[in-house]
Amino acid sequence: MSEPVLKVENLKKYFPIKRGLVDVLKGKPERHVKAVDGLTFEIGKQEVFALVGESGCGKSTTGKLVMKLLEPTDGKIYLEGKDVTELKSKEEVREYRRRVQMIFQDPFSSMNPRFRIYDVLEEPLLIHGIGETRAEREELIYKALEMVKIIPPEDYVGRFPHMLSGGQRQRVAIARALILNPTFIVADEPVSMLDVSIRAEVLELMKDLKEKMGVTYLYITHDLSTARYFADYIAVMYLGRIVEMGPAHVVIDNPIHPYTRALLAAVPEPIPERREIIKELPIKGEVPNAANVPAGCRFHPRCIYMEKGLCDTKHPQLIEYEHNHWVECWLAGKI
Repeated sequence: MSEPVLKVENLKKYFPIKRGLVDVLKGKPERHVKAVDGLTFEIGKQEVFALVGESGCGKSTTGKLVMKLLEPTDGKIYLEGKDVTELKSKEEVREYRRRVQMIFQDPFSSMNPRFRIYDVLEEPLLIHGIGETRAEREELIYKALEMVKIIPPEDYVGRFPHMLSGGQRQRVAIARALILNPTFIVADEPVSMLDVSIRAEVLELMKDLKEKMGVTYLYITHDLSTARYFADYIAVMYLGRIVEMGPAHVVIDNPIHPYTRALLAAVPEPIPERREIIKELPIKGEVPNAANVPAGCRFHPRCIYMEKGLCDTKHPQLIEYEHNHWVECWLAGKI
């Protein structure tokens, strides 16, 4: 197999909780929010790897770690075989930022409202010194807009972000990410702010651009239906850990972990005949505090299959349950 485009090993990010004066005087130890706690995965060239889970599970923090917007507490990040965990010089950081771009969830808040669309797309070119003349940069901007189906581009470059629809703004955000010809793109819930009628359209556009430009995606979402449609691989996150991972069709069609089953049971079923097959949502309670992670399996306080003396005392490891299908559960195959 060829070298993966992105590889992370035992990636962790702990945020310290500020202690009060009384806690310091009493000598209470420093506590941390364990947002990401030991992720290991790799993404091959032109693959779409989806991180799926509830809000607060650590998906977006993982994306920010990959983007180098946050520094990891521990672990390694490799881009095309090169260790990029700690980049020393500004030149190395700038080159990494050119090769790894991000599509944000809200296209409106990620753009300067005082910038016209032309300025939004010219800014990354100016920062990275691409295009010696304004005419060269203008040509790149027009090509980028045409790639994302903002046609004709001359009708849009003079507009401000508030003058575009939500779908058009997200297309401009995609164009901004692609204009630097990156190797890897972190897409943080890129369609969750869009109308349902145009989500598939935007995802189809991103698929086409993946084939044309050879980019690789880390797709962050809470929506299993779009992950099944768009992703090649799915990793289900819970409380900072990956609890199940494998090819998209395998994870969706043959879920092993109780949490994955609960997420799938929560998806509305459009076929009336199949609604009777879906059982009661196999989950209870709320997500525990990431600053006070439960002992044993992190999901055991909410799991209806929990076995006392095992699930609540010993932490399971992510094991290969079957070929290329990984799961972190003591009861894998027994439920």
